[in-house]
Amino acid sequence: MGTESVPRREVVTGRPHTPGGGRILPPPVPVAAPGPAGPDGDTAVRALMRRQMRAALTATALLAVPLGLLPVLLRVLPFAGTAPRVPPALWLLLGVAPYPALLGIGAWYVRRAERNETGTPAPAERP
Repeated sequence: MGTESVPRREVVTGRPHTPGGGRILPPPVPVAAPGPAGPDGDTAVRALMRRQMRAALTATALLAVPLGLLPVLLRVLPFAGTAPRVPPALWLLLGVAPYPALLGIGAWYVRRAERNETGTPAPAERP
């Protein structure tokens, strides 16, 4: 039981690189210089973030308020405590009505977000 050599652990992620016959690596990609870090750049980014947050909160409110109040509406309606037979209007209200609203609000949000993104100049374009 003397001194046994423990093999060194290595993480292998690909073929080993050998000086004479290993892989040929592509040339390094130049990294673009960061945009101007000043009050103008920070202000534009913060304004974009505020517009995106406003659009997200508006879309959330437009979805959450009607869908969140739907159970309250169903509880208040006169046929809430009646027999197990459910009127077809209720099935339409539950099964069909929310989907056009979801699609419309989603489309509005995507258009608003894209407009916010295109309306803000990229860091390289700022003076």
